[in-house]
Amino acid sequence: MSDNSAKELPNRLETCQTRGQYSDHRDIRKNAAQPLQGLALASHDVLDKAQETGRLKCSTCGGSRMFYCYTCCSLVGLNPEQIPVLKLPLKIDIIKHPNETDGKSTAVHAKLIAPDDVSIYTYPCIPDLDGNTENVVLVFPGPDAMTVEALPTYFSNTKGKRTLSPAEERKSKRFKVDESRENSQPYSSLIQRVIFIDSTWNQTTRIIMDERLQALPQVELKSRKTCFWRHQKGSPDTYLATIEAIYYFLKDFHTCCLLREYKGEYDNLLFFFSFLHKLINRAKQAAGKS
Repeated sequence: MSDNSAKELPNRLETCQTRGQYSDHRDIRKNAAQPLQGLALASHDVLDKAQETGRLKCSTCGGSRMFYCYTCCSLVGLNPEQIPVLKLPLKIDIIKHPNETDGKSTAVHAKLIAPDDVSIYTYPCIPDLDGNTENVVLVFPGPDAMTVEALPTYFSNTKGKRTLSPAEERKSKRFKVDESRENSQPYSSLIQRVIFIDSTWNQTTRIIMDERLQALPQVELKSRKTCFWRHQKGSPDTYLATIEAIYYFLKDFHTCCLLREYKGEYDNLLFFFSFLHKLINRAKQAAGKS
């Protein structure tokens, strides 16, 4: 979300399928001092070419779009084989405020890059928790929010404080077996879904107070500066765009919960974001605004 809920983000995915060539390392070194540089991104050549073509009509809704349709969450004028696709280690659910403008939201970026693992809901619709919030966390700051680093301890302690259902006991037994295996992922089975709120900071109250979300443990991300070009007026620069929050959460989850060294596994979540950031900054410079 474009606010403190997105105060930080993620780690690495178990499987990462990236189509296309990676950016030239010489360019990375040259621009290392710039925001969003040094990422392991698929080539932006396909986006450069699409920009030259210009806006096209979405085949579903007929809207005039560049690169993708933010309404239908589909590519426009792009070859899917040239767009990176990621497989995430957990499911991402995004609850979008009904007044959040589709064209200004970066939530669609996550859906385009990780279509099998990302779902977007428009409030009052929320993910079906099915009465079980055990494996779900909500990324949102608050007095009771924990860090990503604290998640393993939290879930381990929670498991030991209550009687497990038969289904949970079977899952626990499988977890103990998996935990003993070489290269096991100790906490990946305990955290299966993460919920993000996509809205401006002033709009979050309506969603965060929903009784259906009250039982969820909250996670607060470490402070990082946003690179979003639509920064909320009067808000600190630690209020992240939704795609930034998802990225940083997964990055931290990868190192703190999966206990793996991060090697850029989720960088392509910022594939569209980084390109648009570069594009908009160039336009501002050309207009003498930066």
